[in-house]
Amino acid sequence: MKKVTFIFLCISATLFGQTNTEVHVFDIVTKDGLHLLKNGKNTSNNAGYDSQPFFYTDDEILFASSKSGNTEIILHHLVTGKNELKSNTKNGGEYSPQRIPNSDHISAVRLDNDGLQRFYKYDYTTKKSTTLVPNLKVAYPNWFDQDMLVAVSIVNDSLELFICDLKKETNTAIAKNVGRSVHKIPNTNLMSFISKENKEYWLVKSLNPKTKEIKTITSVGLSEDITWLPNGLLLISKGNSIYKFDPKKDKNPSIFFRFTDKNINNISRIAVNSDGTKLALVAEVAQ
Repeated sequence: MKKVTFIFLCISATLFGQTNTEVHVFDIVTKDGLHLLKNGKNTSNNAGYDSQPFFYTDDEILFASSKSGNTEIILHHLVTGKNELKSNTKNGGEYSPQRIPNSDHISAVRLDNDGLQRFYKYDYTTKKSTTLVPNLKVAYPNWFDQDMLVAVSIVNDSLELFICDLKKETNTAIAKNVGRSVHKIPNTNLMSFISKENKEYWLVKSLNPKTKEIKTITSVGLSEDITWLPNGLLLISKGNSIYKFDPKKDKNPSIFFRFTDKNINNISRIAVNSDGTKLALVAEVAQ
């Protein structure tokens, strides 16, 4: 595999880093083969850490938000602009909120004040939490289906990839030295993850959770935040830009959209809704 011909900036951050970031949502518009991001809206608008967006529905977005020293799950309604608090933990904070497949309920990583870190289900209505993976320090999860999770977890101060079968109550180690981005690849039975085994440039790889087969998709330089459009186009964040890569025909990533807004800096997490009409991103506030 050839190394890509451009260099990604390395966005260094500690786990669940508390920087001043905001969650922005844009409409995705395609015109004459070009992709445009329009009608941008700051959906968090909070002086603190706001990150890890996930589309609960096509018009509702979950994210982690820190206020008064606590990080909680927020559900933002894009049409009305209203926020709902979906967690009420007193002795800890929630991260990586997602909708559990075939359910209204929400999953999240909770980091307690005493250092305990586990993966929980939160009842949509009551906010009551239930442990889903009791014996693994899950950090960055994503759902394969309602019974199986692919999770980046902390093992001896490093990040490793696991397949968590909730029915069988098993956690199977798959790969070491991985990044934080784990995603379902649209219209496939595959998940993607970031391999950091090569320190000069990292790789996006696919994983079949049923067979455990792993294949390389492309290099992403030193960027680890990606997402997928419904049509199978891979999106990669870097600096003030988002790049695209079509695994079916591209040899290297190319520009998808470059921002000129001074408040869109060091883009990290990116997410797309199910019909590919909206994109959420996390950006640092201009100093």
